[in-house]
Amino acid sequence: MTDDAAVEAPVTLRETRETSAASPARLDTHALNAYFGAVHAIKDVTLALPDRRVTAVIGPSGCGKSTFLRCLNRMHETIPGTRVSGRVLLDGADIYAPGSNPIRVRRHIGMVFQRPTPFPTMSVRDNVAAGLRILGKDTPGKRETDAIVERALQRAALWEEVKDRLGASATALSGGQQQRLCIARALATEPEVLLLDEPTASLDPLSTQRVEELVYELRRDMTVVIVTHNMQQAARVSDMTAFFLSGEMVEAAPTRALFTTPADQRTEAYITGRFG
Repeated sequence: MTDDAAVEAPVTLRETRETSAASPARLDTHALNAYFGAVHAIKDVTLALPDRRVTAVIGPSGCGKSTFLRCLNRMHETIPGTRVSGRVLLDGADIYAPGSNPIRVRRHIGMVFQRPTPFPTMSVRDNVAAGLRILGKDTPGKRETDAIVERALQRAALWEEVKDRLGASATALSGGQQQRLCIARALATEPEVLLLDEPTASLDPLSTQRVEELVYELRRDMTVVIVTHNMQQAARVSDMTAFFLSGEMVEAAPTRALFTTPADQRTEAYITGRFG
């Protein structure tokens, strides 16, 4: 990408949008550290993620973007030999506090991964409903589940494309449809926060555009955090951007400000293509 693309995109796409500073934080990290054994992958990150805004996390490969994201809903600890220190607060409550249930945490903080991951043996409908199983005894009945599935597919901008084949295998959908299906599955539990780990990395340009439009719409209802290697994408969809390097958060600022007047020389070097 050219330097001009990195600078101009936020200005043209976000002229009428409010700054992220106008929105209170829904999710906060305080002195967050993450480890893979002895490897210190995330180093003392303190960041407020504003409600009803999209925060993009950018940086070169291996800088800790995805690890940071996985710490936000306790997915990091699912890998053997890992650990986390510091705090992650959802509406002021620490998700790592003693007695906190990580499964229930993930109900409130949903996640979508880089590659579409529909359950291959399940239908379209059952894929969306799969997330409701974490509710245990509170799992809704069939009629309510059908309504939840329809609502989630509507929010994921997929309902019109699949409403006549809800019983078909999810693997029959295109790659872009499968990724929106995974987003619908995450939305079915009505999360307050949605985490997206490079959700368009394996998609074609048209599917990428549809997912980006969806991200833009979802910010009306929830906090969205998107990890992306594509700075143009960060400029298009995000209100705030955080730049990571070697496990550290170098700076975080409203996207237009970060791309036009970065506070740190390392950020400027990255967005102008001098490294990364």
